[in-house]
Amino acid sequence: MIAIRFSLFYEHQLPRPWEDGQELRLYQDALDQVEIADRVGFDYVWEVEHHFLEEYSHSSAPEVFLAAASQRTKRIRLGHGIVQLPPAVNHPARIAERVATLDLVSNGRVDFGTGESSSSAELGGFGVRRADKRAQWQDAIDAITRMFVEEPFAGWNSADIRMPPRNVLPKPVQKPHPPLWVACSRRETIQFAARNGIGALSFSFVEPEDAGQWVDDYYRIIASEECVPAGFAVNPNVSVVLPMMLHEDEATAIDRGIDGAHFFAFALAHYYGTTPHDPGRTSVWDEFLERRDSRGFSREEIIANAESLNVNVGSLRGAVGTPDQVAELIRRYESVGVDQISFVLQAGPNKHEHICESLELFGKSVLPRFAEGRDEREAAKAERLAPAIEAALARREPARKLPPGYRIDEDAEVARVHRPSRRTLRPDLRTAARRRFQRGFYKLVHGRSDTQIEKRFGPGAQRVFFAGMARAFDPSASAGFTGELEFRLTRAEGRTVWTLQIEKSRARARSGPAQDPALTLTVATADFLRILAGDANPASLLMDGRLELRGDHYLAPRLSEMFGGPSPY
Repeated sequence: MIAIRFSLFYEHQLPRPWEDGQELRLYQDALDQVEIADRVGFDYVWEVEHHFLEEYSHSSAPEVFLAAASQRTKRIRLGHGIVQLPPAVNHPARIAERVATLDLVSNGRVDFGTGESSSSAELGGFGVRRADKRAQWQDAIDAITRMFVEEPFAGWNSADIRMPPRNVLPKPVQKPHPPLWVACSRRETIQFAARNGIGALSFSFVEPEDAGQWVDDYYRIIASEECVPAGFAVNPNVSVVLPMMLHEDEATAIDRGIDGAHFFAFALAHYYGTTPHDPGRTSVWDEFLERRDSRGFSREEIIANAESLNVNVGSLRGAVGTPDQVAELIRRYESVGVDQISFVLQAGPNKHEHICESLELFGKSVLPRFAEGRDEREAAKAERLAPAIEAALARREPARKLPPGYRIDEDAEVARVHRPSRRTLRPDLRTAARRRFQRGFYKLVHGRSDTQIEKRFGPGAQRVFFAGMARAFDPSASAGFTGELEFRLTRAEGRTVWTLQIEKSRARARSGPAQDPALTLTVATADFLRILAGDANPASLLMDGRLELRGDHYLAPRLSEMFGGPSPY
């Protein structure tokens, strides 16, 4: 049996009508609640990031709330549940900086949950195309985790993120970085989390038996070759969320908590469905009161005679009941392998004093039933998964080293970030063509000896190649450079020399040495081809003495972009 953990989940809900001071009271009450949760033994508090979702979530700056909570607590872990990763919402460097800072002020208690957002209010508000958000998440999580571990971060150049090399500071306390999670809403996204080696934060109200199928899928993938970690550590955990209100008397628990549970689910469907919304005018609370029965949130369906709890009993119920009822429900989740249950108490009109009483009662009457042997079971789980995790991390591309010679150059870096794409073809076709060429080029050189490569790249092929480089010259990537670049390619029979003459708007190629080269590269012909095919690291060749640079070393990192290739970062 696994060891189950418990957490609180906050949206900071505030149904209309609003009065002055309500948001202030909402936040201060939540901090008091987190302090109680820390004292009675809860393991995590999760805080969302949402924007423009009136009444449903007034939590747009979770890092500020969690930082405040860190100073009023001692042991509870502080979870971003989640940070929105599309760059139009949050620049990756700012995310890395904020998460690391929170880890420092909390003395290493941060969990880093991530997501894409799915509401029209947020995607439209920040101009994020729904079709692009998954790719943006994948791009951003790779960049952010590298910012945690690379010193300096070797930079990024993608369709959505362009950033030059910088040392992103501060670094987090937890190494290599805080545990990673991703928001999940269905079985397919649970599998997605497993493929990326990160914890699954499920925000669906799912019955224990259904959750068991999700858990089985998740851990099967974690142990398979499908798992390629998004970060530099694997966080194998599955969490589910439930509304909760606790009291020794079942009817009192229902009276105190069921409206909040139902409003939470109704407002979620309002923003994540197709319900019309007029900013600043639509009252979600009024719509809830008018339509709750027809939407499956009937209060009359919830009656105080349940022998055991189910998440849905014709209407959402969750963990609203007595300590014995809630403990029995938890046992069912524990028995199918769920690692964590996150409880929503601050929802809809739920009262602060009732939430505090529930937290105290949970710590006294429920939590102790699950504490015995928990550390031992977690250690056994870690030991069981260790070989699979080691194998998964071996499949992850390692942290990069910035090639020597890079220096901050404001004008060149700004020009590079704002350089328009060259779109003689549709971007997706250009990208696909480039990848096909790169794969074909790689096959030509990978695993072949120097002699075999040199036979394929004789003087005639070199002439065609350097002429193609000249035609591909992009003036906007040169940062105003003009002059000569000299390439000395060595081979068994001797050496060939080529020069590229760079002018303001064009480049010309010719055989022979340069008269006054700004930069000279001397490298074996085979290694030159391997670099271009991505089959050799120029920094490694430089350190091994197989690549020699003479002249302006700071020009070298720009060469690939200047001639139509990918950015060096």
